[in-house]
Amino acid sequence: MSILTKLRCITLDVTGTLIAYKGELGDYYCMAAKAAGQQCPDYKRVHEGFKLAYTEMAKKHPCFGFAEKIPNILWWKTCVRNSFVQAGYEYDDETFEKIFRRIYATFGSSAPYSIFPDAIPFLRWLRERGVTVGLVSNAEYRYRDVILPALGLNQGSEWDFGIFSGLEGVEKPDPRIYKIALTKVGNVAPEEVLHIGDSLRKDYLPARSVGMHALLLDRFKTADAVDWKKSGATVLPDLIATKEWLTSENLKCSDL
Repeated sequence: MSILTKLRCITLDVTGTLIAYKGELGDYYCMAAKAAGQQCPDYKRVHEGFKLAYTEMAKKHPCFGFAEKIPNILWWKTCVRNSFVQAGYEYDDETFEKIFRRIYATFGSSAPYSIFPDAIPFLRWLRERGVTVGLVSNAEYRYRDVILPALGLNQGSEWDFGIFSGLEGVEKPDPRIYKIALTKVGNVAPEEVLHIGDSLRKDYLPARSVGMHALLLDRFKTADAVDWKKSGATVLPDLIATKEWLTSENLKCSDL
């Protein structure tokens, strides 16, 4: 019997697993600055500035400010302003407001994202076979309400339930987010659930720690995949290979 017959639910990470960013962060920051009559900021400096600002915000106000009930737009406004400051760019309030509004609107739409061509067929294939499909993502409400539907990933046709850190107040790699997923599924044992993601630290290890099976996708041929395999993780290139792996008669759950 194939592994698929042993599973009642499959959960998936979103960014890097089902969808990917298009272009560079600097592309969108540049367009926003130009629209406000400013020069295009340096791509590398903006990228590094954003990483520093986002890391700081996520540490001070995790889950997009969930516990403190910080409005989503205010959380991102602080993050974006600090990104520019870290990169060496400071604007007056009126100019920054114009730049930020465009950035916030852009990243609240499907424009900066593309969906992997194997995503929708794989999700529908699972649901047609009676497998419950869940999403587990470190993301805020706009993923669920706007971005995923705009990309054709709809609740009820491609996925059954979603766990988004900005709505739950828990984020990966905290194992509690996977326990929440198990609760959402209902009367299903952890060993009847498989999680698919692209991070050993955020996806594979915490999912395994609560008793779920897990595997990793290496869509971008990352150097980290060598270490993933050394750690014992099953690593596959995409969801087409995952489908073949799930239906193989030569594997068993102990191969996960």
